[in-house]
Amino acid sequence: MGAGSQVASFCLRIGEVISAAIVAGILGYYLHLLDDANAHANGRIIYAQVIAGISILAALIFMPPLKYSFWAWPLDFALFICWIVAFGLLVDLTSSGGCNSRWYWSSWGYYWGHWYRVVPITSANRALIGTANCATWRTSNAFIFISAFLFLGSGLCGLYVCTRDRHVHKEEVVRPEVR
Repeated sequence: MGAGSQVASFCLRIGEVISAAIVAGILGYYLHLLDDANAHANGRIIYAQVIAGISILAALIFMPPLKYSFWAWPLDFALFICWIVAFGLLVDLTSSGGCNSRWYWSSWGYYWGHWYRVVPITSANRALIGTANCATWRTSNAFIFISAFLFLGSGLCGLYVCTRDRHVHKEEVVRPEVR
């Protein structure tokens, strides 16, 4: 376990915590707005929020560049897959319409823009809501994607360290000579 892999692991873990915290903050605020409006949350948003929480916990536990943190590479690959699934689920909500999709203006834009306080959901439309809060939606999706690849990097770093150390230990074993 060299100094380079320890530094890389620590930097990747810091990035994982930061990106997962950004996702958790944005989606958490959206869930707060839904709760304020007595509306129901989409299961896809809940899934992404749960993955963000698990990722923060895992990254904090494995942040010290000790030997046990490198052996967590299967968990890193599992979280990579979970983040990619979360990205796909959230991007699929808006389909190809992006911030002009029906889901965006009837859910994200409606609640994020506090329209629920003045306009009933049955009167909301695309022209009224617009795409004013599209940046927050895109930011959450971007950091979901970034977090996925940070976990992939951690998994590859851990796999490299674990397989390299295995070969090093094999060379250190002294075999008795047969006479």
